[in-house]
Amino acid sequence: MEQYLSENYTKEMRTINLYWANIVALFLMIFIILIYGIPFYLLWNKQDYIAIFKDAFGGSYIYTSALIFFVMTLGIILHELIHGITFSFYTKYGFKSIKFGIIAKMLTPYCHCKEPLKVKQYMIGAFMPAIILGFLPAIIALITGNLFLLIFAIFFTGSAAGDFLIIQLLWKEDKDSMVLDHPSEAGCYIYKKI
Repeated sequence: MEQYLSENYTKEMRTINLYWANIVALFLMIFIILIYGIPFYLLWNKQDYIAIFKDAFGGSYIYTSALIFFVMTLGIILHELIHGITFSFYTKYGFKSIKFGIIAKMLTPYCHCKEPLKVKQYMIGAFMPAIILGFLPAIIALITGNLFLLIFAIFFTGSAAGDFLIIQLLWKEDKDSMVLDHPSEAGCYIYKKI
């Protein structure tokens, strides 16, 4: 497939700077806290949040820290797995075309799709973790008043900052163009028809 792409398409590399992505994530987190937090507070302002935390964790900092670490680690794994599952729906070889790893210098986990996808397919795969782990839990938290789910939603919407930057790189691309994940950088190659 890549042979065909190199003959009939022009190839452009698009990457994001992971340091910049982390800065964007911090500012995005502030925005998300406001966007999710203000409606939550207005709907559920009669809650005693300190009492909720004390009741939930019983004052045990070790238990609290271990639980938070476990939930966040599980969420990070799910985030990358959601990318992989979504990408695999569009690949010829399914999940065999998906690879997972960690960019060591930034301790950044990644999901790599070894087959080219259409721009729209790639964008769906990039956006899906934000929907499943961020937006949907935020909506459920607003409906139920679950503070812990709201915190989870805030964290995992913010953790999609790099995905949002990748989507921004692809937003104006012709939807018939193809996208191939970069094998070692946070980014991709765009293949445009000649």
